[in-house]
Amino acid sequence: MHELLRRARTIRCDAADPGQAFRHRLRIGVIIAALIFLVSTFG
Repeated sequence: MHELLRRARTIRCDAADPGQAFRHRLRIGVIIAALIFLVSTFG
């Protein structure tokens, strides 16, 4: 669990620009959705 939290901190975006933060969160969300899809399809 500690390793998972450490990795989550490394991909965190602390941008002052709300647009940049939104794009970062959207990109991470799409990656996570793709991983869930792949695991559910092939797992």
